[in-house]
Amino acid sequence: MAIRAKRLAKEWSQEQLSFECGLHRTYIGAVERGEKNLTLKNLVRLARSLDTVASEIMAAAGL
Repeated sequence: MAIRAKRLAKEWSQEQLSFECGLHRTYIGAVERGEKNLTLKNLVRLARSLDTVASEIMAAAGL
C-alpha cells in the first residue's frame, strides 16, 4: 500500500511507474495488491523512481 500511495501522490499510473523503474506493470500491480513480495533490489528501484528511499517505504508499510 505504501508504494501505491507514493505513486498516486505523483499522479502516475502503474504503467508510468513501470516505465520509470524498468519493472513490468503487472508486477507492480501485484506488489501493490500484496500478491508478490519485493526483492531488496526491486524495492530500491521503485523507491528511486518515486524520489524516496527504501526505508521510508518500509516505514510507511509498518515494517
